[in-house]
Amino acid sequence: MLCDAGLMHGLAFTVNRCRPGVACIVTSPVGRVVLVDLEDVAARLGVPVEDVDRVHRLAGDQPSAPLPAKADAPAILDRLAVPPDDAAEIMAGWPDADSALWTPELRWLLDRSIALVRADLAGYDWLSPGPELPRERGPAWRHLYVYAYLALTDVVRQYHRDHGITDAVSWATLADLGRNLAVDRRMRGEGWPVMQSWLTLHARGSVYELGRLQHQRGDTSIGLHIPDSGPLTSDAVEASLDEARAFFPRHFPDEHYTTFSCGSWLLDPQLLEYLPEDSNIVRFQRRFELEPYEEPEGLDCDVEVLRFAFRTLTTPLDQLPRRTVLQRAIIDHLKSGRHWYWRRGSFPI
Repeated sequence: MLCDAGLMHGLAFTVNRCRPGVACIVTSPVGRVVLVDLEDVAARLGVPVEDVDRVHRLAGDQPSAPLPAKADAPAILDRLAVPPDDAAEIMAGWPDADSALWTPELRWLLDRSIALVRADLAGYDWLSPGPELPRERGPAWRHLYVYAYLALTDVVRQYHRDHGITDAVSWATLADLGRNLAVDRRMRGEGWPVMQSWLTLHARGSVYELGRLQHQRGDTSIGLHIPDSGPLTSDAVEASLDEARAFFPRHFPDEHYTTFSCGSWLLDPQLLEYLPEDSNIVRFQRRFELEPYEEPEGLDCDVEVLRFAFRTLTTPLDQLPRRTVLQRAIIDHLKSGRHWYWRRGSFPI
């Protein structure tokens, strides 16, 4: 349990392990000690204790960040392209200090999730902000990681400004929140567990939307991602690549990239059996030199194809739409007992 009724989002915490299974939190302004029984918190959240312990360990004593003023939130949500239905839910579930929707364990998780992500500002590896929550329990549960994203918006926009990145690029990048919420609504909540981790890349200044593609910082390669934002035409792809060729040396001069890279089912050569040579996907695929196939850990490519092509994970194949050549190819391929594969490839910048 949280042994202090004063525990609220926005306090600055020093966090230590007092005894096994218990986080000892000292609030800095007045030195009060708050004991957090991690096993009890996990039980109240309905998640594995290992997930709560991970948040506690990674967040450590790092600072959180405040949410924007509630009065400013509607305009920010609009800038982030959040659909009206989702915006209404987010405002209704706002973590006001006196909100009965926000239990102490939810406030603790929100605060420490923000700290966890903020501590990895500029990091570019996959990062989960916290455990997958039972979102059907209400707006606080459903949108906890959206509130974390909102709290981090000012942090990452300052990071953008420090690197000379324009407001136009900053807001276009961060507006992927709205796109993902819209997709999650279409998927009846099936998509969010992946999205909550994906969006930490934006909140850490790791991904930038430049035209048709999203570009992710890495070691020596810029990772390419394909948002759901229209046709993948060769002209649009080339324009985005050209923009990235200028963007990264200008804003991150100490980082030196030699290739563009991509990991996707769209690079599976089996698609060539179904799609015409002049299709946008085939033209995109032809840019890459594929790496030898390695089965990705923890990723089922058939599931990912259904996620992106149909926005569903549970609809039977016989009930999926067959409107496009790609949809028909995916369905017929799976119904024949074959599988799709996640392939990685790259090409020189």
